[in-house]
Amino acid sequence: MVLTADSTIAELLREKPESAQVLFRFGMGCLGCAIANNETIREAAQVHGVPVEEMLAALGIAEA
Repeated sequence: MVLTADSTIAELLREKPESAQVLFRFGMGCLGCAIANNETIREAAQVHGVPVEEMLAALGIAEA
């Protein structure tokens, strides 16, 4: 699976479990909550006030 900004947090964690540490650094502590199943990386960045490009770079994901 190719991960993009529009992949869900749940998809990200399935494909790259090590990304949890990156998300924690951005203040995202509720990775197992119900919202993570449907929230995209882009949406999570917006909700937490993080520039999406910065988050994607830290996760090693190209913007799509």
